Parts: sequence; structure tokens; C-alpha cells
Amino acid sequence: MIRAYQESDIDTVADIWYNGSLQAHHFIDPDYWTSKIREMKEIYIPLSETHVFLSSAAVIGFVSMVDNYLAALFVDPAFQNNGAGRQLLDFEKGRRPEIQLKVYKENKEAVRFYEKNSFRIQGMEVDEQTGQEEYVMEWRK
Repeated sequence: MIRAYQESDIDTVADIWYNGSLQAHHFIDPDYWTSKIREMKEIYIPLSETHVFLSSAAVIGFVSMVDNYLAALFVDPAFQNNGAGRQLLDFEKGRRPEIQLKVYKENKEAVRFYEKNSFRIQGMEVDEQTGQEEYVMEWRK
């Protein structure tokens, strides 16, 4: 089940983001992710439109949007590959005519996931904070 984010979800959402970031971004120093936890809790999640995915009444994933920009899509590593990420993405695709996102080039699993879900690479940039190359991807109805 997908529902709107509630303030009481913040610690769970931040934990899912942190653990997912460590798993998916092995090519970035873990200290970088640790240094961003507070910003996620105090700035990024509150300023975005976030929905959570529930399994047995527990939050196991979330998607955060800023207008048509997919700012975050994470599923607890223990629950990945069971369709929650696709369902969250489909939920947002049903609400918008287009979605843009950035994904690290080295995060090959995520790149494949987005390509499989009809996103196309539009270009490449370098993330100023990490120095990593990232694809700019887009989906349109």
C-alpha cells in the first residue's frame, strides 16, 4: 500500500535512505552519506512531496518528488526486488506527464531499473559534491 508521508515516518525514511545509499553507492565514501542524514531529515524530505510504501503496516520504501523531479526512490535493502520500487515509480508516473531524475553512472543496477521502466538517458553531468558522473534521465507519458 502507498500512502502520503507523515512526520512520524522521518526516522524510518532516513534509515531506508541511508542504508540504501550505502548499498547502492559503494563507490562513494560512506562518510559522505553519514554527513547528509541531518539534511535529509530537516530539509530534503520536508521540502519534497513524499509517499511511502507499506508492507504489513511497516514503511519499507519511499519516493520523494519536487515538482516533476524524482529526488529519491529507495526501498529497504531487505525488501528489494519484490516490486515496491516499481510500484512507487508507477504511482508517480500515474500522477505526472513527465519525470526527470539523476542517477550515478556507477549505480548500474539503478540505471537498468530506470531504463526498464521507460526512462531514457538525456545527458551526463558531474555531481559537484561527490565528483561522480551521473546520468540525467527522463520519462514521458
